[in-house]
Amino acid sequence: MRILLLSLLLMAITACSNIGFPGVYRINVEQGNIITQEMIDQLKPGMNQRQVRFILGTPLTEDSFNQARWDYLFLIRNGNDTIEEERLTVFFDGDKLSYFTGTYLPSSEAALRQAAAAERAAEEED
Repeated sequence: MRILLLSLLLMAITACSNIGFPGVYRINVEQGNIITQEMIDQLKPGMNQRQVRFILGTPLTEDSFNQARWDYLFLIRNGNDTIEEERLTVFFDGDKLSYFTGTYLPSSEAALRQAAAAERAAEEED
């Protein structure tokens, strides 16, 4: 009888771990680089890597096989749920900023057209 009661208690405890206890507060966890529209508007083609690093900060990942690509990622999570996810990928031609893609786009129309043209040129190269 004790074994049965103990096994039922153990099953009840493990079942609660999958559901979660009601009333438990989960904090929002921010990870990565905070990227704002103001930062994106400061980026101009032809900037060197040092200037881009000054504006955006150190990239979250630098591809060791492709030094011409920097990835910036920003996540806000509440437990296992992703509340917000922002991505930015910056591409360089040598030491100069070529173009960038991601969640944010430049504010001005001219910059938007320039970014779209750069993306088309990159797709044609591949």
